[in-house]
Amino acid sequence: MERHLFIGCDIGTSSTKAVAADVHGTIHAQASVSYGLGKPRSNWAEQHPDVWLDAAVSAIRNISENLSPSDSIEAVCVSALYGGTGAMCDENMVPVRPSIIWMDRRAETESRELRETIGENDIFRVSGNGIDSYFGYAKLLWVRKNEPSAWSRIRHILPIHSYIICKMTGEMTVDYCSAGNVGGIYDYAGHTWSIDMCCKLGIPYEALPPRFYKPAEIIGTLNKEYQEKLGIGHPVPFCAGTVDCIASMLSAGIVSPGDNAAVLGTSLNWGFVHRGTPDNPELISMPYCAEPDSMTYTYGGASTAGALPRWFAQNFLGQDSSSAYDLLEKEVRDMGTGPGSEGLIALPYFMGERTPIWDENATGVLFGLSLSHTRAHIYRAVLESVAYALRHIMECMTDSTSGISRIVLVGGGSRSSLWKEIFADVTGLPVCTPVQDAEAPLGDAFLAAMGSGHISDYSTIESWIAMGEPILPNLLHHEQYGRYFALYKELYNELKGTMKKRADMLRK
Repeated sequence: MERHLFIGCDIGTSSTKAVAADVHGTIHAQASVSYGLGKPRSNWAEQHPDVWLDAAVSAIRNISENLSPSDSIEAVCVSALYGGTGAMCDENMVPVRPSIIWMDRRAETESRELRETIGENDIFRVSGNGIDSYFGYAKLLWVRKNEPSAWSRIRHILPIHSYIICKMTGEMTVDYCSAGNVGGIYDYAGHTWSIDMCCKLGIPYEALPPRFYKPAEIIGTLNKEYQEKLGIGHPVPFCAGTVDCIASMLSAGIVSPGDNAAVLGTSLNWGFVHRGTPDNPELISMPYCAEPDSMTYTYGGASTAGALPRWFAQNFLGQDSSSAYDLLEKEVRDMGTGPGSEGLIALPYFMGERTPIWDENATGVLFGLSLSHTRAHIYRAVLESVAYALRHIMECMTDSTSGISRIVLVGGGSRSSLWKEIFADVTGLPVCTPVQDAEAPLGDAFLAAMGSGHISDYSTIESWIAMGEPILPNLLHHEQYGRYFALYKELYNELKGTMKKRADMLRK
């Protein structure tokens, strides 16, 4: 029996995942490819675009090889991490250097100079976003200043998924969501690139993708070269795709104004969808996939949230696997320690931090250690620090979140029952997670079904998702965490100046 299937592929910071789902959201095949990340200096993070391209090829080919000959692939949608600079290519679409990704903080000098010259008010007025080394436009200015030879060869600048789609289809496009996330050079009111800001910043307007699409719109078909590479024997349609956090939000069933979710991958993003325009430069905003011309996704982000358990397991157990996390969680539960890890507080700022402190000099801290603390105490403190970061983000968005009654949590971190309990206790809100943990690739598959005309309403995503039983907060624990959360914020404020002195020493 022939099945009509839709392939969703998400290029993440540490791995690429793909699924093939039918029109009901049932997954019939999935694949994953892992890779590392270049970190040439402290607070730097980059990757060559072709590492991501090869991973996408491998994941999608694995999917196609595991389908039945009678299965029909109807469309493909690709999303990707926020690649910062994106793929910077020459006239032959060959990258001139690795992409400087969202996690990288090297453009702090450029950010400071922008505040002193153009000013944050003007950039926010145009783009709906502020000034920080997180944003792609600031990272591009770093390349222009520090690598003039590479800069002179740039002819095309594309988001990561747009680069991969261009290779696979020959079409050079961009979706509204990803363009908005670049910040600075995006005209939020006109939903196009800002010629004026490109001129002021010295970023070549003509190098930016000229054609804008909604993420689900079909932009072209798979070319013959990649039909062979992917093992798909026909010119299957491709959607415009989008940035990974948008696909993840969709996979959590976020489609209507007021909906909120936390995406816990390498980083943590928490945000909500609304019909207003961006009104706070301390937050990040971009058009939302359902109605990019009228709906906005506004969020705050913690840079290294989901990366911290991985860092801990690799460095203190010598492995990064589900069994390692199971062992650590068992140790924590066997220890029987309650909220606060017996006075141990961690600051999760291992690559600077975004919302709400926006401090590229911020560093990780472990405060309150004593000889009675064990590995389990430290691991629990690490998990708690990410929950504190989420509460801090939510706190700075109080006016917009007063009606929030639950948190929908998606991403790799949502598999941890201990972590979900901590999130619920720290925030005081029920935590809900989808039963199926396909995350962004499932959102991509849904976009492919939308774009190919098999689904016509975004609300249909709700039928694709089954929610597990919510984790309810322990109110006594919530009260205890409130006191630790106050110390968490105080600790950063007391150490902020010292962190800057440290960063200045390293720079010298």
